[in-house]
Formats: sequence, C-alpha cells, structure tokens
Amino acid sequence: MNSPVSPGRAQHVPTWALGAVGFVSFFDRFGTPPMLLIMSSDTGLDVHQVVQLFTVYSLLYALGQPLWGLLSDRWGRHIVLRIALIGVVVGSIASVLAGGYAALLMARGFTGLTVGALYPTLLTLIGDTRIGPAKVHALSDLLAYSSIGNAVATLTTGAIAAWLSWRVVFAIVGVACVVLLILLRHVHAPKPARTSATRGGAFATWPLTVYGIAFAEGVVLVGILTYVVPALQSVGVSVALAGVLGATYGLGVVAGAPIMRVLSRRFTRTQCMIRGGVFMVVGLGASALSATPIPLTVTAVCIGLANAILHSSVQGWATEVAPESRATTVSFFVTSLFLGAAAGTFVTAGLADAAHFSTIFGIGAVAGLGITVVASAAHARWMRSTATS
Repeated sequence: MNSPVSPGRAQHVPTWALGAVGFVSFFDRFGTPPMLLIMSSDTGLDVHQVVQLFTVYSLLYALGQPLWGLLSDRWGRHIVLRIALIGVVVGSIASVLAGGYAALLMARGFTGLTVGALYPTLLTLIGDTRIGPAKVHALSDLLAYSSIGNAVATLTTGAIAAWLSWRVVFAIVGVACVVLLILLRHVHAPKPARTSATRGGAFATWPLTVYGIAFAEGVVLVGILTYVVPALQSVGVSVALAGVLGATYGLGVVAGAPIMRVLSRRFTRTQCMIRGGVFMVVGLGASALSATPIPLTVTAVCIGLANAILHSSVQGWATEVAPESRATTVSFFVTSLFLGAAAGTFVTAGLADAAHFSTIFGIGAVAGLGITVVASAAHARWMRSTATS
C-alpha cells in the first residue's frame, strides 16, 4: 500500500532517534509510581493526592491520543513530534518548580497530555517511511527501547528520589527532550496529503477490527501483567526482589526484538502472530498452574516476548490498515490498548489476592488463546482482501 505522504525531499527520523524518544516517553510514564511515597513525604500531600497526580497524567495521556492523531494527519508527523517534545519540556519544568497540589496536578496532567503524543507519532513515522523487514526491525527496536525505558524508570526513579529529589527525575526528562529537539532539528518531512473520510478511513471495518484486537491485547498483555509483582509478594518474595523479577518483562521484550527479526525473515506476519501468541499462552499458563516465583518470572519474560512478537506484528498491521489516515488510526489503536489495560485490571481486581492470582493468570491464558486465534485469522483474511482489491 502506498503512504499518503506527499512526494518531496525528506530526512527520515533514524531508528536510534525513534528509540531514544520511545525510551524517554516510557521513562516519564513509568517514573512516577516508584516515587509516590517519597513525593507524599516531601510535599506534605497525602498518598491519595499523589496517586491522583499519576491518575490525571494517565487519563490525559490516553484521552489526548485521538486529538494528536488528527493533528498529525493534518499538520504532519514531525510538527506534532516537535510540539509534543516542547510540551514535555514545559511540563517537566513546571513539575520541577511546582510548590503545591494544584500546580503539580496541572503540571503532571499537561505533561501526560504531551507525552501521549510521542509513541503513536513514532509508530506513524515508521509506517510512513519503512516497509517490509525495515518496518519490522524498526517496530521491534522501538518496543525494545521503550521497554528499557520502562524498566530503567521502575528500577531507578525511586532511588533517585530518595538520594536526591523526585524533582530531579522530572528534570532529567526535560533535559532529555531538549537534547532530542536539538538532535532532530534538521529532520523534516512533507505534510501528509489531506484526504476525506472514505471506506478505507480510520473507522472502517478493518481498522475497527484492529482496535478490538488492541483492546483485548491491553486486557492481557498490560492489565494482567500488573499482577506479577503483587503475586510474587503474596508468596513471600521481598518488595525489592519482586520488582526485579517483574522487570524481567523488559528482558523478554529486548530478547524478543532479535527473535522477531529472525521470524519475520522466515514467516509471514500472520504466522508471527501465532508464534507470539504461543509465548503469551504458555507464559500465563505457567502461573495459572502455580503462582510461585519461578513460574511468575517465566510469565513476565513470556509476556515480554509476546509483546515483541505478537504485539509488534499487530502494531505493524495498524500502520497499514488505513494508510490515508494513518496517524488517526494509530492513535485510536493506542487508545484501545490503554482502555483494554484499564478494563482488564478493573474486571479482575476482585480476584487480586493470594488465593486467586492463579485464577487471574488462567483467565489470561484462555483470553490469550482467543486473541491469538482471532488476530491471526483476521489478519490472514485482511491480507486476502487487500490482495484482491
């Protein structure tokens, strides 16, 4: 399929830059939870108020996705990327300087809104500028860098906040975004061609199908993943060790990137989805049988592998299913993933105790099997329909 980007001279954003932006966006997104208690003690706010800072950040992060997608399709990816990076700088500075609850709430909410533009814009840029194996490599690398950002934030921001200050964490993000703006100052691309809503637009049958699959992935790959660390703690693992074992999810994603490269050279995307789904079902099934440290660690690693193989394959599909409104489609794809994650946690919250963690993972394994079957069958059918159109 052709990209809707108009012809013209352009310098594509290099893969390392895509990875760097992904790293920073996930570092900021996952950097606050480890600092919640320290922020509460330092600011005099109660824990509930500090949690609200992260809640508002997450809410605006998710709700802003469709807006950024529409602006990206209208103004261009690089313009939106720069606006978002500048916004993160402003929000980070405001977070560092904020002295009270209201100021912090507005600063973190604004930061969440602008950080939310980064990842879908990166996905859209990959869809615009790369095809075939190059796209597979870029998507898997982006997911790996982003997951490393998640892991680094989870492992370090609490220590930084304890040894120095929680404000230093927000300052690091702001400085990183300034550096990225400088490095990307010479990268340009033509605006995407404006298109009207058509049968192939962001709300046609196939894009809606992809959104549904993304929602289901969010339930399992993100929502149920959150129970790995609490399940480890429930069987006597220390808080610190539980965090380390839970972070092996990131190792799974990083290891999955080169595996995905090999698979993509030998198999179709549909077949890669099936193989990624096998990792998901096996990983969740292990903890369904025994929610003890070794199976739970296997679950974390396998969910990471499933993200690198299954989810990156679905991401690639999302960048192609409606090329004339690619940014809008990708933004709704990401929104669907977040909504699924929230729904998965909400629905299973009542089972979140030591006696029922195995049940949660069992539900995830069954749901994972359904996702694998539906995603691979739908993608195969879409491929046949595009081949005949």
